[in-house]
Amino acid sequence: MSARGPHPGNADQVRQFTVQPDDEGVRLDRWFKRHLPQVGFATVSRWARTGQIRVDGKRADPADRLSAGQVLRVPPGGNEASKSGTRPKRELTEDQIALADSMVIHRDRSAIVLNKPPGLATQGGSGTYEHVDGLLDAYVQDGPRPRLVHRLDKDTSGVLLIAATPGSAAFFSRRFSGRSARKIYWALVVGVPSIGDGLIELPLAKQPGTGGEKMMVDESEHGQPARTRYRVVDRAGNRACWVELQPLTGRTHQLRVHMAAIGHPIVGDGKYGGQEAFLSGSISRKMHLHARRLLIEHPDGAPLDVTAELPEHFANSMAQLGFDEALGADLPEAPRMPEREAKKAAAKAHAKQYRKERRGERRKRADGGGATARPPSGQRARSGPPKPPAKSAGAKSGGAKPGGTKPAARPGTKPPAKSGPRPGAKPAGRPAPRQPGPKSR
Repeated sequence: MSARGPHPGNADQVRQFTVQPDDEGVRLDRWFKRHLPQVGFATVSRWARTGQIRVDGKRADPADRLSAGQVLRVPPGGNEASKSGTRPKRELTEDQIALADSMVIHRDRSAIVLNKPPGLATQGGSGTYEHVDGLLDAYVQDGPRPRLVHRLDKDTSGVLLIAATPGSAAFFSRRFSGRSARKIYWALVVGVPSIGDGLIELPLAKQPGTGGEKMMVDESEHGQPARTRYRVVDRAGNRACWVELQPLTGRTHQLRVHMAAIGHPIVGDGKYGGQEAFLSGSISRKMHLHARRLLIEHPDGAPLDVTAELPEHFANSMAQLGFDEALGADLPEAPRMPEREAKKAAAKAHAKQYRKERRGERRKRADGGGATARPPSGQRARSGPPKPPAKSAGAKSGGAKPGGTKPAARPGTKPPAKSGPRPGAKPAGRPAPRQPGPKSR
């Protein structure tokens, strides 16, 4: 981040900052969290609401995304801006650096892809001190600290994408949240599903009393939609089979809960499968779930397609069960979005674009630029002569004009008929007595 102005770091004066390429596509409120962390979200919202924050001289909203080269005006307040927006580099041991280097299977200026071993957590937590997030300082060179954009369970191995810059972190995060990234997992499960290629649609929720550490199927209103596509690649009799899994949503422990829910828990997953999740003999008791492949759009434009080799215990179990890895080399067909969900997604995107256009129009009017606001999409501008002015509250429709003259009738119209009863109409009053009808016999 570079700054412009006489005293860019003085919080008592107006400051100007130039948005750097690493902050391309970052929301305005996230920019403050990176570079002015002492300025809270409430303060940023108030500054934006009162027009004190300006981007290229125009009013801005906390949800607006920034572009490289834009000039951001920040009013007085908050502490001095950080120069890099990163925390101090953590000192790592030689063993930790060696572990971090051994996991790298792809690296470029925007992405670092790891093959995470089983047993290593992605992030720290209660009692967890060794994790991938703590090893990211090993990848720091001259730029900012790399960032996690998704995660794998501690006992799940395989492809883990790390963003090398804040800009690529925002780019990859949008791809994951938009479900355009394709993640393919391999798993060994107990038994063989009766349907070889199927879709599991079971909503999930946190299991009460577990502190959020365990999920369960919950088909009530509290359950979150979860969808998993699976395909049986090969089978070892009725004892076990090798399945290919594609999560179409990203719920916690989704693959593990779904496979256990249909009666085929992942081998080694005692948390959801109990004792039935372990095979007899020399098959490892470790969990057999591996993030085999990731396909995602790259900031450079070309797709990023990375494959991670199986961990040792998984490869040994495959060999013992007689499975050939070459059978899973073909890329499965991309799952199609159901028509109903496609319509909902299109409607959501349209509504989002409409709100964005409306915000832009309101800002233009607030800036007083004099430009005529464009009518919202889906509405046409009114054409034709302007409407006549509304009549005053005291004027009566059809009343006499000033001067006592009656309004002239339009040509070709008949004069109003005189008031009186219509021919054949009965006068108002008591209704006529009913005539006696034929009696029923």
